[in-house]
Amino acid sequence: MKMSATIGEMKDDLQKAANYLSEKDSVLAPVITRAGLAEFEPHSDYYGALVSSIIGQQLSVKAASSIKKRFRDLFDGKMPEPKTIIDTSIEELRSAGLSGAKAKYVQDLAQHVIDNKIDFATLNKLSNKQVIAVLTDVKGIGEWTAHMFMMFCMGRMDVLPVGDLGIRNGIRALYDLKDAPSPEQITEIAANHGWHPYESVASWYIWQSLDNAPK
Repeated sequence: MKMSATIGEMKDDLQKAANYLSEKDSVLAPVITRAGLAEFEPHSDYYGALVSSIIGQQLSVKAASSIKKRFRDLFDGKMPEPKTIIDTSIEELRSAGLSGAKAKYVQDLAQHVIDNKIDFATLNKLSNKQVIAVLTDVKGIGEWTAHMFMMFCMGRMDVLPVGDLGIRNGIRALYDLKDAPSPEQITEIAANHGWHPYESVASWYIWQSLDNAPK
């Protein structure tokens, strides 16, 4: 799924993915039939997405939305440029509801952008493994956040979020496992059921099976 793709092209890609997965994986096929076409809306605001991801970590949707709004209100309702974040004191960032740690994390992200350690213009040229390495170099960004970013912001269809609790629980229920699978077991299940190159789409359907799609 390319950033330049039209809505129609994205739907075509997602339909191809649904057809492919339905044919390859008989366990997932009924979920696909019930859930319909997967929903992915990739966009190019990579910087804003990462700032928002850091702010929203370990918060309810409602609480995260409120703090993100207060954060933007510090900067006239807009997402601040990296230098503006660096120039804003930790105390002022905390006044918007950010914890001290998250205030430092968004500043670390901003510094990475300023230092060109993260180049959003060339991020699409990197492999999944390279993107994860670049993003997790930022304090406060772990593998899970990198996986969600690649799936829902970059629109990559071949991401397998092995550390996601919903994925683990969904696979356990769907594939009748005694315990939630380990990351290694999830990788093996995906391979055995032919998910590649549509691991992201398969994961979306796993979430749907639990009615637990990430927001």
